[in-house]
Amino acid sequence: MAIETRHEPSRNRYELYEDGQLVSIAEYQVQGDQVVFHHTETIPARQGNGLAEQLVRVALDDQAPSGRRVVPACWFVAEFIDLNPEYRPLIER
Repeated sequence: MAIETRHEPSRNRYELYEDGQLVSIAEYQVQGDQVVFHHTETIPARQGNGLAEQLVRVALDDQAPSGRRVVPACWFVAEFIDLNPEYRPLIER
C-alpha cells in the first residue's frame, strides 16, 4: 500500500493517505509561539495499524524546526510524546 502524508496549512492539519484515500488527520492551531495539536483521527476501518502514529511523527518532525512549543491537547499526541521521549523537548520549550 502506498502511504503519503501532506501538510495542509490552509486547513491547519496534516493528512495521511493510503492508496489515495484519506485515512488519518492530525489537526492543530498555531497560537503565538505554540502549536496546539487538538485532534487526531483515523477512519475506523484503518485504526490500530499505526497510521496515526506515523502521521503524528511526521507532523512533529515538521514542526520541530519552527521553534514553537508543542501543546499536546489531543490525548493521542500526548501519549505518543510520552512513549517517544525524543519528542519531549518540543513540549518543554
